Amino acid sequence: MAMTPEAKVKKVVVKHLKSMGAYYFYPVTGGYGGSGVPDIVGCYKGKFFGIECKAGKNTPTPLQEKNLRDINKTDGIAVVINEKNMNDVGAILEGVNAVHNIPDPWSQWHE
Repeated sequence: MAMTPEAKVKKVVVKHLKSMGAYYFYPVTGGYGGSGVPDIVGCYKGKFFGIECKAGKNTPTPLQEKNLRDINKTDGIAVVINEKNMNDVGAILEGVNAVHNIPDPWSQWHE
């Protein structure tokens, strides 16, 4: 079975997270799990992160945006990763996006 474009993004993100030694998991969103939770959540160097993976022209739903804003409000890292920035996961989680001139991927959720 062919991999979906979003699954390809997730695969690359997980490859980077593994190489960095980050703790991460895919939360269960049906039944007892919450809706709109990012695709991948975890912790890296003491910092909580939520990563919403998208592909093509897909964008987060309003509920996903709310969850990303909520993570942001508590000083966590909330980011949407797609084909354009999937290889920047390490820089984003390290907080060096300004040094490497990577666009701030979570600034759109700041209120």
